[in-house]
Amino acid sequence: MKTRVHAFAGGIGFLMILLFWTSTAISELLASHEAIAAVKALIMQGMFVLIPVMIIVGGSGMAMGRRRKDAPARAKKKRMPVIALNGLLILVPAAWFLAGKAAAGEFDGTFYAVQVVELIAGAGNLAMMGMNIRDGLKMTGRIRRSR
Repeated sequence: MKTRVHAFAGGIGFLMILLFWTSTAISELLASHEAIAAVKALIMQGMFVLIPVMIIVGGSGMAMGRRRKDAPARAKKKRMPVIALNGLLILVPAAWFLAGKAAAGEFDGTFYAVQVVELIAGAGNLAMMGMNIRDGLKMTGRIRRSR
């Protein structure tokens, strides 16, 4: 049961971050300031789902991996604190900041500098989460381990 909860929550978290990242990139490249502000507001609403989901993923992963010492488990254990700190120290504050600036119509240099940092940090989290998904699939035998 824990494995299914972990996998489901991890998939939801990954897809939400991917949705946040792609909607931000597309709106920045193709949309009006009003649409960008709407995307930023929707991302803030999505945080009320994303944050609990990520807590579930972290807690269930720690519980299941507590005694594991294999290479995929060690790799996941190394990446998880980086993912969490990146989210807590960069992505969440950046989302709050950008949503506030966008709501006020302040699309200045600071907005775009923080936006670039957020996109880079988000891409990093997506890459690390993708590696964790791959390693989790290896650990459950759903994909073959490389030698």
